[in-house]
Amino acid sequence: MRACYGTIMARTVLGIIGGSGVYDIAGLDDTRWEAVKSPWGEPSDALLFGTFRGIDLVFLPRHGRGHIQSPTSINYRANIDALKRAGVTDVISVSACGSFREELAPGTFVIVDQFIDRTHAREKSFFGPSIVAHVSMAHPLCAKLSGALGEAARAIDIPHAVGGTYLAM
Repeated sequence: MRACYGTIMARTVLGIIGGSGVYDIAGLDDTRWEAVKSPWGEPSDALLFGTFRGIDLVFLPRHGRGHIQSPTSINYRANIDALKRAGVTDVISVSACGSFREELAPGTFVIVDQFIDRTHAREKSFFGPSIVAHVSMAHPLCAKLSGALGEAARAIDIPHAVGGTYLAM
């Protein structure tokens, strides 16, 4: 994926990772499911390629169609790598989860700006022996894409909140 520093690329390919219960996207044109191989192992499922209102889109069901992957068994490295190999430039990841904030009623779309990963028993990084790097996570999300999501939510009257921390357990 590209870093989000306001650079405009000639062609955007939007990747969407669907959470629990989201195994397909209605309304896509010219669709096809295609398996994409990754050196990181098997992705959660094949990728669904299509277009939506003229935008190239690639969809991946995080838990696999039929919800066959548990949170611990999801190979996020293979998932992200497969999307990259498919030409995806920007990713929106959708999850159904609760909130610790009372003012965020069920159904509120939260555009997060931070992550805390408290999962266990899975790899934590793309980096390791022979691939060493230090990547800042101070601002892990693209402000431009987050802003566009907020505008879209306002335009179609979806209750939403801007800013929040996603805690993966």
